Amino acid sequence: MKKLIWTSLGVFGLAGLAGLAAWFSLDIETQGLLASMPTNRDVLFWSQPQRDAAFRALDRLPILAKSRVVAAASTPSALPLGAPLKLELDIDAYMAMQRSAALIVLQDGKLRMERYGLGFDAAGRWTSFSVAKSFTSTLLGAAIKDGYIKSMDEMVSAYVPELKGSAYEQVSIRQLLTMTSGVKWNEDYADPNSDVAKFNNHKPADGSDALLSYMRQLPREVAPGTRWHYSTGETNLVGILINRATKKSLASYLSEKVWVPAGMQQPATWILSKTGQEISGCCIQAAARDYARFGQFILNGAMSNGHSILPEGWLQEATSTRIGIGKPERGYGYQWWTNSDGSFAARGIFGQGIFIDPQRKLVIVSNANWAGGARDATATASRDDFYRAVQKALDAEAGLSAQ
Repeated sequence: MKKLIWTSLGVFGLAGLAGLAAWFSLDIETQGLLASMPTNRDVLFWSQPQRDAAFRALDRLPILAKSRVVAAASTPSALPLGAPLKLELDIDAYMAMQRSAALIVLQDGKLRMERYGLGFDAAGRWTSFSVAKSFTSTLLGAAIKDGYIKSMDEMVSAYVPELKGSAYEQVSIRQLLTMTSGVKWNEDYADPNSDVAKFNNHKPADGSDALLSYMRQLPREVAPGTRWHYSTGETNLVGILINRATKKSLASYLSEKVWVPAGMQQPATWILSKTGQEISGCCIQAAARDYARFGQFILNGAMSNGHSILPEGWLQEATSTRIGIGKPERGYGYQWWTNSDGSFAARGIFGQGIFIDPQRKLVIVSNANWAGGARDATATASRDDFYRAVQKALDAEAGLSAQ
């Protein structure tokens, strides 16, 4: 009996040592995620510590989320250092207020500022949330340029026939991109019964794509083209449309059209739905510098080998106001938020952002985990103030009066 007990203790001891060794073999991001493991799969309702851990490691554990790799370029594009940007504000205080993981200011292609927080650094990947919408829009434009899609005014159902007979049957690609479908949708992030909270957990009875099954059951609310209404579900439909038209995964098409031509330094990942489709309204994981490279890529006209990946004039349409959103001097383009001064932005719900100002050749990248969560009005206003402070500083450098 004593021999059996000691043998059992030895086995448990070895198992414990093996587990300890396995733990220390993990990178620090995965360790942090396991230590703060969410108790449910719905990120909208995770605690702040859970989000802190998960946003830098969302693609590390397949049990939490499966993803597809976006291959990077063999030779990354340079981001040369520029002169330090002089701002009339306390950057440390600003980053603390924003709960900022990364803050990059790129001007005229040069790094004017690069700061990190929350234990994050240049080597890590941070999840994008709805910043991914602007990547998806860019892929739609590329699919038109490549001849996979004929026109923005074609019906979505021509490429996704499962939508025939639904409220989306007579919705055009243009209306889908501008979120003017007129289909009813609830994007309330605080409501567990909202569409945005429920769609990814939907289980189709017929085994079809989960998103399509959910979206085709939604009712019409107003006529197509008559109202702007923010809907992540519709960007996810755009992703399915691109996949059907190109017969390529979004991750591989993003690598081909953006990640390699833009000279990204690191591979990215794109989180998949339960039925294996990239969630195109969300969830690209990338390094902060590569988000900045994407901003520069767009600023430079989305050029690859001397030619734009987008149709002539399409980028100007995409990044200028196509529809009003009920706020002065603000609008919406093709999955880009637009401003009356010609600047535009990609935005994610917890403080992720890519702000682009063509007039000043400016790109600002923000990664964060806002304390107030998905709709933090204070953090949003503070970030807008930061954008204006950078613009003011650049104008001062150029000898221009404040605008």
